[in-house]
Amino acid sequence: MLHKQSEEENTMKTGYDILNDPFLNKGTAFTQAERKNLGLVGLLPPHVQTIEEQARQVYKRYSDKPTGLEKRRFLMQIFDTNRTLFYYVCGRHIAEIMPIIYDPVIAENIEQYSELFVNPQNAVYLSIDARDNVEEALKNGAAGRDIRLIVVSDAEEILGIGDWGTNGVDISVGKLMVYTAAAGIDPQSVLPVILDCGTNRKELSADPLYLGNRHERISGDAYYAFIDKFVQTAETLFPKLYLHFEDFGRNNAANILNKYNTTYPVFNDDIQGTGIITLAGILGGLRISGEKLTDQIYMCFGAGTAGAGIAKRIYMEMIRQGLTPEEAKKHFYLVDKQGLLFEDTPGLTPEQAFFVRKRSEFDHADKLTDLEAAVRSVKPTILVGTSTVPGAFTESIVRCMASYAKRPFIFPLSNPTKLAEAKAADLIEWTDGRGLIATGIPAAPVTYKGVTYEIGQANNALVYPGLGLGVMAAEAKLLTAEMISAAAHSLGGIVDTKQPGAAVLPPVTKLAEFSHTVAVAVVKCAVKTGMAGKNVTDADAVVNDLKWYPAYE
Repeated sequence: MLHKQSEEENTMKTGYDILNDPFLNKGTAFTQAERKNLGLVGLLPPHVQTIEEQARQVYKRYSDKPTGLEKRRFLMQIFDTNRTLFYYVCGRHIAEIMPIIYDPVIAENIEQYSELFVNPQNAVYLSIDARDNVEEALKNGAAGRDIRLIVVSDAEEILGIGDWGTNGVDISVGKLMVYTAAAGIDPQSVLPVILDCGTNRKELSADPLYLGNRHERISGDAYYAFIDKFVQTAETLFPKLYLHFEDFGRNNAANILNKYNTTYPVFNDDIQGTGIITLAGILGGLRISGEKLTDQIYMCFGAGTAGAGIAKRIYMEMIRQGLTPEEAKKHFYLVDKQGLLFEDTPGLTPEQAFFVRKRSEFDHADKLTDLEAAVRSVKPTILVGTSTVPGAFTESIVRCMASYAKRPFIFPLSNPTKLAEAKAADLIEWTDGRGLIATGIPAAPVTYKGVTYEIGQANNALVYPGLGLGVMAAEAKLLTAEMISAAAHSLGGIVDTKQPGAAVLPPVTKLAEFSHTVAVAVVKCAVKTGMAGKNVTDADAVVNDLKWYPAYE
């Protein structure tokens, strides 16, 4: 649906108030009649532009910027002044702009956030040192808007770049941009939040320009009390809220998700989102290879929040496809910096401990201290990388996989580009075109021996916007494992199995289309399982009814 500006909004604000409100501002697209009614006469150049004319102008200026970072900062100027125009431009160039407004370019911006701070971009900054201000801050941030979606981060473990304290607010802002650009979530209904619990990055604490709390991260009971204060307050203020957790540390992410996921509709993208998109890519690859999931041997290199979360999602799917929990667990091997994880490996998280192996399973367990040794011993058919170790999937490792696996699944998911475990072109060559490849960053098609291979991007953006749209459209009581599986299957089913070199995942260019597909699947599942919070007779209709489109009234 179009966001309709109420008469009350328009009568309360006039002139510069409207021009300075990104939700109301149309810039040069205000008609002469609107200019007269809203006190804008003389405040704009005389020519009235259409949104299409504005968009062409914006895209031209955007294209002239020499670097991704400069492109992003220019687009953020548009975001700060005219949300409708911003999303109109994004929608027409989604594949090109997605890595600019989010990953990987956003990482550069986070690192310089405090130094370049100009506009809070409608975010809410919550400090563990001011816990009594949580309700007031959230009310101020909402400013009377009906908030349906919050993305919140404590920025302890931003994938690839680590702990960035308050600077990590850009993650929440950027994630919400993707929700709107991909799934049509009304930008008036979203709220980015950062939980500043301190930072262990010493260069931030010592930086006189840093805008966050300048003390080490607070942990333990005080930390969890702060999280609970935020969650309970947000859920009380916004009763139809879908709460998305992002980039929490490995010691906290699962604890937080597990505490609230049986009470509220909550989602952790690092644990669940990456798992869903990886599962979707595997399901897509299986459609191409004709193999069964339950016949695969799964190995993940990098057993942090994302790595363990992905493994858990694939494990749950194997059970769904008929294996017992004991049988399913035998298919999984986690490798981290210390090598293959065993029962006696020190410092295991509960999520890692779930998948550990016994040393008695191997003749030379003490030798399995690196990835190559683990691959040669275990012989996985699926190798997923979330390690942030550049080039970890070496030619030797990949050729070893290709020697025993007919269609090896190799997913180097670490990002940004400089941290990827392998390049798609190398993987195609080293597997002689038999590898089923997905990457964590955009990868150009690879031509090898006369065949052009499309490379699937295991971008969470392919799934989490549609998932959230479906949850909100159904007013789901919870986000369940069944709904998550429905989302993965709906995406994994969109594969052209007849096309040589077909990608295991659909292209980002059709993001809006696939987000709708995912949302409808989630709504149908919510209805079927009794999770829908309202009466739904037509899943497609309720999804369409919730959608916002970037158009001027």
